[in-house]
Amino acid sequence: MSGNEKEGLDASESDYDPSEEDEEAVDADAETETEAEQPADDAAEATEAEPTDEDAEDADEAEEAAGPQLDEDVMPDEQSEADLLIPVEDYLGAGVHIGTQQKTQDMERFIHRVRTDGLYVLDVSMTDQRIRTAADFLANYEPEQILVASSRQYGRFPAEKFAEAVGARARTGRFIPGTLTNPDYDGYIEPDVVVVTDPIGDAQAVKEAITVGIPVIAMCDSNNTTSNVDLVVPTNNKGRKALSVVYWLLANETLDRRGAEPAYGLDDFESDI
Repeated sequence: MSGNEKEGLDASESDYDPSEEDEEAVDADAETETEAEQPADDAAEATEAEPTDEDAEDADEAEEAAGPQLDEDVMPDEQSEADLLIPVEDYLGAGVHIGTQQKTQDMERFIHRVRTDGLYVLDVSMTDQRIRTAADFLANYEPEQILVASSRQYGRFPAEKFAEAVGARARTGRFIPGTLTNPDYDGYIEPDVVVVTDPIGDAQAVKEAITVGIPVIAMCDSNNTTSNVDLVVPTNNKGRKALSVVYWLLANETLDRRGAEPAYGLDDFESDI
């Protein structure tokens, strides 16, 4: 399956979004969210301009000090909490549901509502379901043929732990151009599937995966475009705790599909601040 093909569930009409270099991430419960050097295409689709990284970081620190908000309306009433992989409170406590103040048409179907402060709330029941779907998909591949990439600061540690848990390869930090496309490069590899933390920050990995025709699984926030993503996992992809939870669940579910016993707890996926 190529990312250039419409996959039905996850393909869209929008054009591919290039990215600026790796940027500083902010944590899960931020009252405001940012993509400081956002591409022009995303900016045009935004409902309103985002605040600065410094503002978002200050707001995040204030909310984390106050404790997580556990009374959020984060999924349709007809969805049963009993069907989730973990209690809904655990999703809430990690801020998996906290989107940005931007919404793209691609991500609209994954958004449950908008808060009074303008932040979009992701439907955690869809996050939960897509983690299972991604695990089903990854279980079809040899472990070493899975590549996980993360340029985001808070995604690097859980991405590396995910790779360790499932036997995949990881490329974190700046993704070196030619990693998937230049056989003369010493770090050249030929994976069969790529998992990325953010299609914006990991644009180089996505671009090269598309070039060589391998599928892309991506953690996508409310501000992402998904035209070059084959399988979307809707989540806050900027928060430290949120990414730890999602990568932990994805690792455990992938191991479960292989008939292996998960050997890692959530604590193993949480990096120090």
